[in-house]
Amino acid sequence: MTPESARKRSLAQVTLLSLSFAVLVAISLASVYWLQKAREDNAWVAHTLEVQNQIALAQLQLRRAESAERGYVLTQQDDLIAQFEEAASDVVPRLKKLRDFVADNTAQVPFIDQAIASANSRIERFRQVIALAQQGRIEDARQLLRDTDGRRAMDTLTTSLTAMRQEENRLFSERTTEADRSQALATIITTTGSGLVLVLAGLSIFLVRRSARARDEAENQLRENNLNLESAVQERTADLREANEEIQRFAYIVSHDLRSPLVNIMGFTSELEELRSDIFRRIGTLSREVTGKQSAANADGDGEAELEPADRQLSEDFTEALGFIKSSIGKMDRLISAILNLTREGRRQFQPVRIESRELIENIVSTVAHQAAEANAQIRIEPLPEIVSDRLALEQIFSNLIDNALKYLKDGVPGDIVIRGRQKLGFVIFEIADNGRGIDPKDHQRIFDLFRRAGTQDRPGQGIGLAHVRALVRRLGGTMSVSSALGEGSTFTITLPAKWTANKNQEQRA
Repeated sequence: MTPESARKRSLAQVTLLSLSFAVLVAISLASVYWLQKAREDNAWVAHTLEVQNQIALAQLQLRRAESAERGYVLTQQDDLIAQFEEAASDVVPRLKKLRDFVADNTAQVPFIDQAIASANSRIERFRQVIALAQQGRIEDARQLLRDTDGRRAMDTLTTSLTAMRQEENRLFSERTTEADRSQALATIITTTGSGLVLVLAGLSIFLVRRSARARDEAENQLRENNLNLESAVQERTADLREANEEIQRFAYIVSHDLRSPLVNIMGFTSELEELRSDIFRRIGTLSREVTGKQSAANADGDGEAELEPADRQLSEDFTEALGFIKSSIGKMDRLISAILNLTREGRRQFQPVRIESRELIENIVSTVAHQAAEANAQIRIEPLPEIVSDRLALEQIFSNLIDNALKYLKDGVPGDIVIRGRQKLGFVIFEIADNGRGIDPKDHQRIFDLFRRAGTQDRPGQGIGLAHVRALVRRLGGTMSVSSALGEGSTFTITLPAKWTANKNQEQRA
């Protein structure tokens, strides 16, 4: 399977699982909603049943009160008065409780209000009948029982409660239907969700097993590739080591061979400089003999005869040419020395040791204290972490960077150089910041190239320092970058392993 196919398969699996998860969440939310809806509908059904129950209880208590009243008129038994009071005292409170139950239903409120008024009237009539019977006026009590006003009040109460029961029967039917529907939907959704969970579980198991098989195949392929790659790497490493050693030998031989003719050129240039006086003295003497205008007394204080203007100009050009030659020879000599130093440094084996970064940088700063004082610059060292690395390499790295910071400060502006560091995820990050000239962003890469420099070339140097620093940083397993702009100073950032261990392959690649 190609990487692109594997990527597409992984993307398809992730998409499928994401969609399945989204559907599962939606079904779960719907199931929760309909279960809650079914619970609410069932609560309304129970509410309706409770209202009907209260209506029935109120009617029952009213009938008990009426029966106790009639029984007392007929028998004058005192225990019937207690039964009457017990039943009558419960009717109105129960109707008021019923009013609280149906307060949300505007159709029921008028009925319950009318029922409460009728119940109060009817119970008051009951009490009047009992009072007459207690006074011995049995015939008056019976006459009051037969009074049509009391019957009308009872009929009104019965009508009101019957209307309420009918309304509650209608609500019970609707709410039961709604509750059944909600319960059915909740059951369907829950069942569907459970089935989907099973399907997703099966799909997940299938995808996991297929991914496991693909992973095993990839691991086997990777193991085989690693075996082949290891041998190929060993071969390439040997080739690179041989090529690197050959380059170093070539650089050493070339530098050494270049120095021999350079020494000869320097020697002949010195001889030519010594012969310059004799040559132009003879030219002056010949010119005097030819023109007859000058005697030996007119010679210069160094014994050289006074020259004609044309000859004097020739002497000055000759001297200037010798100066250019000597300057170029000096620069060539310094470049050759630098190449030899780089070659020797490339052959040195690094040794990791525990280093107190602040102590190391303080020692470097102390060696450039006089240079910093002349440049009117301060070097501030902030807290720095410990590091395990090659001490000499770190000394060369920070020495070059601090020297460059001092070298390229802005004229007339007090220099401020800050060295800080921090540790992050197994690496140590150093920053060397200054307020100097700055570097044009287009030259940020150029300054790390060998023998390449950026900006105005008014400071001594061969363009080797930063290239050497970057090479050392790479050999130590780190990276290096610069952040700068013209006139805004520069910040060099170096990231190194906090605990570097010498690696032969890494050393050979460097």
